[in-house]
Order: sequence, then C-alpha cells, then structure tokens
Amino acid sequence: MASMDDAVRTDAPRFRSRFRGGLVTIGTVTALLAAMGLTVLGLGAADNAVANYDASSWLWSAARSELARVNGVTARVDTRTEIPAARQHPMQVTQTDRLLILRDLQTGQVSSLDLATLQLTATTRTTPGLGVSVALHEDAAFIVDAVQGIVRQLDPRSLSPIGEPVRYPPGITGGTFDGKGRLWIAVPSQGTVSAITAAKLPSAPASAASPGAGLSPERVESYDVAEASHELVVSTLDDGVAVLDRTAGKLVRVQSGKVHPTPLTLSGPAALPSRTSGPRVPVTVPADRRVLVVGDGGEERAFTVPGEGDRLSPAVAWADRFYCADEATGTIYAFDGGGQLVETIGGRANGPLELEVRENHLFINSPDSATARVVDDKHQVREVNKYANDVLGGDPPPVAPPPPPKKPRVGKPSAPRSVTAAAGNAQARVSWRPAAANGAEIIKYVVEGAGQRLQVGANQRAVEVKGLTNGETYRFAVHAVNAKGDGPPRNSNPVTPTAAVPDPPASVTAQERPDGTVLVKWPAANGQGNKIARYAVTASSAGTNAPAGESTKTELVVPAGELEFGTQYAFTVVAVNDKGAGSAASPVSNTVVPFAAPGRPLNLRAGTVANQPGAVTVQWAPAEANGRPVTKYLVDVGGRVSEVTDTRTTVTGLGNGQNVTVKVKAVNEAGPGPEATATARTVAEPRVTVTGSSATATGATVTFTVDAGGGQATCSVSTPGEPAKAGACSSITMTGLTPGTNYTFTVTASNAAGKGTATRAQATPSLYGIATCNNGPGDDQRTYCDKEVDGRNGNEVFKVTRQDNDQQAGWAKPGTRLEAYCKKSGEDVDSYVYNNHKRSTWWVQVDFGGKKNYIPWAWLNLEGGDNINVLPTC
Repeated sequence: MASMDDAVRTDAPRFRSRFRGGLVTIGTVTALLAAMGLTVLGLGAADNAVANYDASSWLWSAARSELARVNGVTARVDTRTEIPAARQHPMQVTQTDRLLILRDLQTGQVSSLDLATLQLTATTRTTPGLGVSVALHEDAAFIVDAVQGIVRQLDPRSLSPIGEPVRYPPGITGGTFDGKGRLWIAVPSQGTVSAITAAKLPSAPASAASPGAGLSPERVESYDVAEASHELVVSTLDDGVAVLDRTAGKLVRVQSGKVHPTPLTLSGPAALPSRTSGPRVPVTVPADRRVLVVGDGGEERAFTVPGEGDRLSPAVAWADRFYCADEATGTIYAFDGGGQLVETIGGRANGPLELEVRENHLFINSPDSATARVVDDKHQVREVNKYANDVLGGDPPPVAPPPPPKKPRVGKPSAPRSVTAAAGNAQARVSWRPAAANGAEIIKYVVEGAGQRLQVGANQRAVEVKGLTNGETYRFAVHAVNAKGDGPPRNSNPVTPTAAVPDPPASVTAQERPDGTVLVKWPAANGQGNKIARYAVTASSAGTNAPAGESTKTELVVPAGELEFGTQYAFTVVAVNDKGAGSAASPVSNTVVPFAAPGRPLNLRAGTVANQPGAVTVQWAPAEANGRPVTKYLVDVGGRVSEVTDTRTTVTGLGNGQNVTVKVKAVNEAGPGPEATATARTVAEPRVTVTGSSATATGATVTFTVDAGGGQATCSVSTPGEPAKAGACSSITMTGLTPGTNYTFTVTASNAAGKGTATRAQATPSLYGIATCNNGPGDDQRTYCDKEVDGRNGNEVFKVTRQDNDQQAGWAKPGTRLEAYCKKSGEDVDSYVYNNHKRSTWWVQVDFGGKKNYIPWAWLNLEGGDNINVLPTC
C-alpha cells in the first residue's frame, strides 16, 4: 500500500519565495467540503471498458455506504456498489470519464476502484478530516494537503507517488483543475495563485518514479492576485482561474497569462463553486442570500435567493442558468441569466447538497438521502432514486465501446539496465535488462566496444562479441533505439578475455511451478583450475533471447511474472569464474510453459431470480487462463459452494429476502485464482402498506403500496363472508357489501417467495330509502296516501315479502326515511299512480320499529339514484 506520510510531515522545510507571506482561513473553501477516495483504473483496457461513456456520474449514499452510477440520459441508477466500512462517512467523490477516486474524510483513506470489477484496487492514507482533497483530470491524480501546503501527484492505478511533490507554505487553498488540465493553487500567505501541470505517468503502475528521477509535476505559472494574508477562494474556469479575495472584496480572473481584477460590493463573506462552467462566475454571499454575477466586463447583476438563513451552497453556473441550493430546506433555486427566478426544485432538508456539472448534465446529490436529481442542458429536471430495488447491487457496468486511446507522450528510450559482460576465449558475452521505451517501441539495441558496433534485436538483449584479444581489457556500451532516436548508453563492467575459461554446465533442466515461477537447475561446471563464482541464465522463446538472472548456486528460480504465462521457454547457462571469464553456453534445456493460477473472472454480475424463491443468477466473462486451461469455476453464493464449467449458473436454496455475497474463482492446474465478488438479493416476501380506504354503501376501495421484494407480485383483497377480489397492486375495490356494516379487509400480495398481508378496517355507510306514496288526481285517489286504512295501502311494511295482513308490521308515513339493508325477491307490487307506476318483485329489508322488516321497492325510493342493484341480496 502506498503511503502519503511524507505529504503530512510537520517538519517539512519552509518554502522560500520572492512573494509576500501571510496566513489565511480555509474553512469556507467549498472545494474541500466533500472528501473521500476511490480511483477507477483509467489507463488500461479495463478502464476503457467502463468509462462513463453514457453521461453518467457516480453519486455517494452515506446511509448505505454505496456508490450509485446515475445515467444522465435515463435519470436512472444502472449500477450500485458498496464501499466497505464507510457507512455514514462523509466522502469526496472525484471522477473523470476514466477515473474514480474516493477519499473518506472520517478515516483519511484514499482508495481506487476498478470500474470493471467494482473492486478496491489500491489505497493510501492521508490525515483524516477536512484539509486534504483529491483532484483529477484525465489520467492525472493529485493529493492536495492544504494544511501542510503539499501537492503530490499520484499514479491513479496504484496510488503510488510520482516524483517530488510541489511544496508551498502551509494553508493553501484551491486544488482543482481548469478545462486545460492545469491544477490551480492559491497561496493566501503570499497573495498568489499558481498552476501545476502533471508529470506523465510511468509505463507501469509499479514503476513510479523515485525522487530526483526528473519525473515530477511542475509549477508552470504564478501570479500576484492579492495582498499577502488575504483570504482567498478559488474557482477554476474552462481556461484559467477565478480567485475571490474575500478580504479586499474583489474577484480576480487569471486567463491567458493576464490578471483581470473586478471590485465587488460584498456585505459579508462570499463563496465560489470549486469549478465554474461558462464565462460568468457566480459569487454567493450566504448571509445576505445574494448572488453576484461577474462576467468578462466586470460585475453584471445581482439577485436574491428566496428563503431565510445562511445555509446556501455556492451557486453553480450551468447552461445559462444559476442553481443555488438551500441545504436547510433541501430546495434548489434556478435563475436565468438575467437573475430571474425561473424554477424551484423542491426537496427535503436532509444534509448537504452536492452540485456538479459533468457529462453535459448537472447532477444534484443528497449524500444523506435516497434522492438525487439530474438536469439536462434543456433544464429538464428528473428525480433519481439511488436506492431503486431493481438495480443489482455490485453489478459491474455494461461493457462499452472503448474510447480512442490517448496518444502517449513519445520520447527517446532510457538507458538499458544492468549491462553485464563476461569474458570468454577471445570473446565476451554482453547482456542487459530492457530500457524504458518512453512511448515508442524499441527497435533495436546497439552494442559498442572493442572497435565493433553490433546491432541487436529488441527482444534479444544478449550477444557474443567475438574477435577479441586474450589478455586485453574491454568495456562495452549498450543503448536502445526507437522512432525518436538513440537513447543514452550504459556501460558494462570491464572484462579481460582469456583461454582459461571454465567448462559450461553439462546439462540444464527446467521446471515450471504452480506459483508462476520456473526452477532452472544444472550440475556444477568444471572451473578448469579456477573457482566458479556465478552462473548466468538466459531464457529463450520465439524470437527472444534475454537474461533470466544470475545465481551463485546450481539453480535459479525465475520469479513469477518475469516470463509470460502461456509462452514456451528454454534455458542455457554460462559459468563465470572468479577471474570474470565465462564459459560457452550450455546445452539448451527442455521446454517449459510458465503458468499460474487463473486471473479474476471478469464482469461478474449477480441478480435476483424474480420468479423463483431463494435463488440468484450469476454470470461472468472468462478469466485469464495464465498458461493453463481453466477447468472449472468455484461459485460461492452466501456460503453455498458449487462447481461449474460454464460462465453462468443459478443457485437456489438460499432463503427468501437474503442479501448474499457472490464469489467466483477460476481453477486451473495451479489451483484457484483470485475471486471476483458481487452482491445480490433473493426475492423476498412482499411487504404491503395500506395507504387509505373509502367506502360507498355497498362497496369499499382499499389503496396500498407493495414492495415486491424483487419479484413479481399479484394482489387481492378479502373480507370474511365475501369472495376475494384480485386487482392491481395499488388499489382494489370490492362490491356487493352490506350497507352500514363494519368490515375488516385483508390485502394480500403474493410472489414466488410467499405472501405479505396488511389489514384495514372500513365501515360501509348506511343506505336509506324514502317511503314514497303521493296522492293521485282522482276523487278516490286524493287521500289514498294520507293514512293507513283497511285493505291494501301504500307504504305498508311486512315481516315477509308478500302482502299478508297477518304478517304486516305497520305502515310508513310518506316521507319516512328508512335504513335499507338488502333486497329479496317476493310478491309483485305495483305502485300505480302513487309512485310513478313503479312495479317490481323486489322487496327491501329495512329497519322498521327497531326490527328488520320488508317494504316493497315499489313504495321505497332509494337515495342516490334508486338503484336496486346496489343492494346485496338478503
């Protein structure tokens, strides 16, 4: 693990400068307010495959310790991954379309994330808390220690330091890149701002430049922008930087080598966004809730942000609008270029709000909540649920077409390493380790000495120089050549050819081993009167002849990785005596093929099987074989291990609603390789939440929500005595109920894992009818409805559904309001002219005299439309 201890030394030498000195408070610098660290490996094929090609941004969710990749085009989360041991930690998420670096403010850990596997690949420690930040641009990564004044470049692949840091006095501010790739740092103690450019990365992550190697970031520009000891805030521009002098109340723009100050009318401390897109810089004064807009010609306008309090984030410029977040309420206010409020984006107060413009979208994240928002360049705002349960946690992103590779910086090759010469009889053997190509493939090596100039193939790196004179001393120089020309030479040790050379070893054997090493052995050589001091081993493969190492014993272990897995090699050995004289080469050994355990399975994806309980589906791309065929894969899902030969499987029997860790290893002759991991969740029993209910006299509607648990749910509502009613998993209406009755409804949601239920009590309101009998126009009709008389009369109430005098319960005066319960078929009754000739065989059970009796529907007009069908059958 790389260390950043030297970036936080308290005994660092003080920076000496021709500029003025001073001190500044940096607590309000917004560029340092969010800090955490994970870097996406951005320089190889894996990085290209997962570049944010689709207008995406990685957003942090502190409550779940998760990163979610939000697609700006679809406004959906397409990938989530958990960051270990970071729940509720504040994080700085720094990203480009190729890199992702996180810094955990609580622990100070900076980490890199391989976006192809969503695995942490490198970590380094910084001092916890505010004061240290991470900056990224293309493949350049920096750690900015504002407290110590140390700016150090890191290799984003390994987080190893590159070269010497750039040192400033303590208490710097800034530390973000402009659009041209310059990292801007303000030095309040001097009143200056300066730009740093990154050193080119070494060819391999493990070959980070050592101090003094000449491969270091450089401070390329420096400008006076304020008096010493003024408080400075930095916002980088598309080209250049804006520095807010909070002490003097002015904004200084540095562009194209020129300094442009603009006096401002500030009534309190102001703030800038860490990065400004476009030509106008918004300056936010939180205490007054005012934003000043400064353009090329100076201060253009000012506007006031609605609301109260001073918890305003610095306004962010985006697509000719300015967005200002009120963290107290969770509201985002959008203003047009003229300072008019054009949109209010509602939210809830739930911690800080992060606004970042990237990939032609404005991403608004609330790290402490489930919600984020995406604003496109047409100002369409869409809400994103970062916790959406239809996203497979830990799934790698889809493979995208790789972007065009960056053109490397090309230079002449370096000097070869470890140039060694061994004398023979009238000859010498010269060998060396490869030179660094520096962006252009090495064409050849040139060996010079003894009046000879020999050209050697790029993959040879060993040559016999003949025609020498025994007894004379020779020294040889070797240099590499690429398309840019000749690299610097490196000299060998001096050698003196002699006829007194040892014999070569009589035979050589080689054995490849499962750990990736190769064991080369030989019998002791005859020194012909001199002591054998060492043996030099050369590895030969197709078109290659290169030193494999030296040994003072009669065996050599070639380390894993020195030779390519899956490539054939044979070996020869030269014996060198204590006089420096070397033998001829031994016979060639047997051929071996180095191998090791397979690589990590690629693009591992684990997902819920929606229609099967306790099951997850797993698939991946084949692992690198590393010299031996992959014979099987070990799949561990929640502790259940199975062996498969395919690159996909479904694992069952895991239990319902289980969050499981999926681990997959490839196995070959060397054994299992490193595991790829992902997470998934089996389908869970549904969870039902009743949100409301309502009722009519004969029906009830229950509204509810269903968490389907990752499955496919079906829903129904039931109540005792009634058949269940199926319907949509949001609202179901049950009809045919009895008016004036208390019911308990049970909502049931079912999926492959089982059932979930919730209940709701709901009463149906009573249904009433009006006993109706209206006197007719004829002489014998004018008093028909006035009172009860012998014989038949309107509004008579019976104990049965027929007009039986012995079963009559009484007479209802016209206009009497009776509670209706249900309907029952009975004797046909015609109301004649007394109720519009209403005639029916239906009788209605009503509350009459405190008992349930019957009245012909012909004499009872039901309220609400007189629809007999709304009543259930008795």
